[in-house]
Amino acid sequence: MAACFFLSIAAILFTLSLLPGSTSLSTTVGATYSVSTVATYTTPPAVDRVAHAISSLGLSALRLDASDPAMVRAFLYSNTSLLLTIPNQLVPPLAANRSNALRWLYIHVIPFYPRTKISTISVGNDLLESSPNFSTFLLPAIRNVQLSLKDLGIHKISVSTTFSFINVITTAFPPSNAQFQEPAVDTVIRPLLQFLRDTNSSFLINLYPYNLYKMRSEIPIGFPLFQEHPFGFRDDLTTGVRYRNLFDMMVDAVISAMAVAGYENIPVIVTETGWPSFSTDPAEIDANPVYAEMYIKGLLCHLRSGKGTPLRKEGVAETYIYELLDKQVKQGRNWGILYPNLTSKYKEIQYSGSDCGGFFDILIMAVGQLLVFALLAW
Repeated sequence: MAACFFLSIAAILFTLSLLPGSTSLSTTVGATYSVSTVATYTTPPAVDRVAHAISSLGLSALRLDASDPAMVRAFLYSNTSLLLTIPNQLVPPLAANRSNALRWLYIHVIPFYPRTKISTISVGNDLLESSPNFSTFLLPAIRNVQLSLKDLGIHKISVSTTFSFINVITTAFPPSNAQFQEPAVDTVIRPLLQFLRDTNSSFLINLYPYNLYKMRSEIPIGFPLFQEHPFGFRDDLTTGVRYRNLFDMMVDAVISAMAVAGYENIPVIVTETGWPSFSTDPAEIDANPVYAEMYIKGLLCHLRSGKGTPLRKEGVAETYIYELLDKQVKQGRNWGILYPNLTSKYKEIQYSGSDCGGFFDILIMAVGQLLVFALLAW
């Protein structure tokens, strides 16, 4: 009798172990390939090796923070979608003349599209902070790129620009109090949001819980690292929403700021997010590989859950981990998920598929404990 009981429990345990632990990713997840990082290399990695690395990791998208035709070519006939970026210094000439926009597209897009999947073009990256004198040129440049695509008969590539959370949002908590900073909200952001609504495009934002955690000493380390604890939450008393991680709080701050500006339903793409695994600053003790792995794994599990954020159940449309590669020299911070030789830094992270504890993982644990208890009792 006892033997039959043990065999039954073992059979249940085996069957449950074959079932999936969670659903697949409900949002597109990619990584950023940074030109400034590659500039630290004596010899940049071959583009075909980069393409192979993306495929091996199981990432479905790659963001180029400065578009490179050779890299775009490397993804011909692949399933990887690309988000291209036009450098800030090209914004004024693109705004001045649509022929300049056409010229850029003939070099970076036309030779490859649609054989290479290009989803979005960002005109500039954090331009309001890096090149504030160009701000008046931004929307005309975006319009010229979008109209040039239309002239070429291309209707499935979105055009937008990328902002930095810290540079455009007034506050992260409570999210309901968040607004876009003045004067950018009136001169740049509100007209851009109207353009994004008219063209069914997305709002692009670089969003780093690590940076906000460093700025706000009252934030406990578990909150940005997706570590759920009984008292590890923050309540927004205005909306009655409870937040259990800093990523959701920052995303909802962006959504609230858009709502205050009069635009509630524009999709959000997180173009950069990550956690440094190293820093040359000895004071940055939280920049270490243990926390970096916890952040990335927690982020993937959260996106994989399909829960979205409290204010947007569908969540963000795409998320790009910053960044693909480590610097070849140790200067500043290292954010890469790959070492310079293109081997994976985090062996326990699956960037596609399922490696998160779900319902069946909990059930397996419970059945296993029952089996141990029965054995002890027997």
